[in-house]
Amino acid sequence: MSVVADRPAAVPTSIDTLPAGVFDRSDMPHDSAHERVVFCQDRDTGLRAIIAVHSTTLGPALGGTRFYPYASEQDALTDVLRLSRGMTYKAAVAGVDLGGGKAVIIGNPNAIKTPTLLSAYGRFVESLGGTYVTAGDVGTNSDDLDIIGEETAHVVGKNTTAGGTGDSGPQTALGVSLSLRAAAESVWGSDDLTGKRVGVEGAGKVGYNLVALLREAGAEVIVSDSYVPALDRIALDFPGVTIGSDIIGADIDVYAPCAMGATLDASSVARLSASIVCGAANNQLLTPDVEAMLAARGIVWIPDYVANAGGLIQVEGELRGKDSAEVMATIWKIRDTVTGIFAIARAEGILLGAAADRLAEDRITAAQG
Repeated sequence: MSVVADRPAAVPTSIDTLPAGVFDRSDMPHDSAHERVVFCQDRDTGLRAIIAVHSTTLGPALGGTRFYPYASEQDALTDVLRLSRGMTYKAAVAGVDLGGGKAVIIGNPNAIKTPTLLSAYGRFVESLGGTYVTAGDVGTNSDDLDIIGEETAHVVGKNTTAGGTGDSGPQTALGVSLSLRAAAESVWGSDDLTGKRVGVEGAGKVGYNLVALLREAGAEVIVSDSYVPALDRIALDFPGVTIGSDIIGADIDVYAPCAMGATLDASSVARLSASIVCGAANNQLLTPDVEAMLAARGIVWIPDYVANAGGLIQVEGELRGKDSAEVMATIWKIRDTVTGIFAIARAEGILLGAAADRLAEDRITAAQG
């Protein structure tokens, strides 16, 4: 294994012609300097991976491994940098003693994922000596984490038979549901979701469980996903759910993005009929100014790293050896956190994203002493 990235055959002679790298990126917030970004290539298995450690101020950098067929290495780098920063803020607001990190494996998991590749990736995680702790994400599951865990102790979310707490999807969905309840109470004066039309984009590990919770709450649900088997499962298990293709353009009260991020931009905001955006996808806004666009149309956005913290809280409990009651109590506090963010935003005349960021940054600053 070599801990280096692929490089183009022709090396540019001027730094001005280099593609966007880790430093001074115009598309990243100015406060996003990462502690460590490491590339790995293992030619024997086809592994190409990047681990980004954003911050270890509050503890080891924990974040899932996303296995995805990125169009380019630059796209993968952009994603891992944004996701790892989000994990720092997620952990800080959730009140757990963890920093923020993330990893991506480049490639189609359905085509190239093998036990030997996952083992090579486990050795890559181990090479960071515990600075980064991995978990599941898009394209990886508890079975994969069991294999990774044979090469490193720095992994959470394994199956219960392997000493883990299993899939974190249900707890992530619970956190989103609690956040939506808090948002509904603030926006509509009641947390009753009966008859509310919720558009869930993505029917994977989190989206599926969110649909179950929404149906239990009496909501009308419309679901989309590019993966047909996931929709087939929804149709079989939830006969009353509508299968759609264009969630953003649908007549909905709530937009719940639960797949890939960056679905909200100037164009999609203009088409959105929902009053609330609350979902599990990371980095839902293409750029930070999109929240102001939403607000200008009277749409409330619950910061994704607040709403989707349930899974992080679960695996943090696994890492620290907490019992399930303590973990669940912390997840239920997500609703109070969202309510508090609304209060800050109203009192200070700021957007919810700024209010959530302030909570996170205050905790990180306090830890720095």
